[in-house]
Amino acid sequence: MPELAEVEFYRKRWHLAGLGRAVTRVRTHAGKKTFREASAATVRRGLTGTTLIASETAAKQMAFRFDNGAWLGVHLGMSGALTVAPPDTPAGKHDHLVIDMPGASLVFTDPRMFGGVRFHRGPDAPAWWTCIAPALLSAEFTKLTLADFLRRRARAPIKAVLLMQERFPGIGNWMADEILWRAAIHPAQPAGSLTPAEINTLYREIRTVCRNALNAIAGRGDLLPHDLNVGIPDTWLFNHRWRDGGRCPRTKQPLERADIGGRTTCWSPSRQVLREA
Repeated sequence: MPELAEVEFYRKRWHLAGLGRAVTRVRTHAGKKTFREASAATVRRGLTGTTLIASETAAKQMAFRFDNGAWLGVHLGMSGALTVAPPDTPAGKHDHLVIDMPGASLVFTDPRMFGGVRFHRGPDAPAWWTCIAPALLSAEFTKLTLADFLRRRARAPIKAVLLMQERFPGIGNWMADEILWRAAIHPAQPAGSLTPAEINTLYREIRTVCRNALNAIAGRGDLLPHDLNVGIPDTWLFNHRWRDGGRCPRTKQPLERADIGGRTTCWSPSRQVLREA
């Protein structure tokens, strides 16, 4: 599933191609379960003839704003992607939303249909946007809020807790593994057993990984580093976590993988030691 930085990457792709351009036509797969809280017909009527004026990212969601007060929300789900095609390119089987503009068509593709489109029109931001937890790089995310959340999820493995979007918006599987590896915390360690020093380290690494991921992934060109297999330094766990026989970039010892908190998890046993709670 796309995470914080991948979502920002896709937002920028549409933003750069469509900003300031008028919508000439909107095409939809109306029969699909892609459109939430507003029908495909409402989206078509609400966007046709408008101009894209701004866009934002929050957690794993994007919002595109238009000059008539319309908000278009996009969640990529497991397999969604935003692409830019030549004008009036025929829609493919999995292209559920196509926004035609002079010079380009903005395309939302989602083969597995776990993603979705939201729509709102009005002077205020919609509830589906304002309810998202504060960004992890914002002043509202503090060591105290982190410690309090861990205390209330004391028995859960810390890996599972980091995937809870109500406190860690935008964090997904690979980012959680990266954070815990850098913090030298075992992914199965109960959240309530972390020491004050470990919580401080965890807080620092959450913000560091978010910042670095945005710079390395969202800050690049028209292909994700995943596609190019470049752009992510080998000093990150990211480049080693799925390799059979992969080794820890710091200790050079073997990595392990197992299901923790319902997700395939990678860690370095030589660096991340599970303690008794």
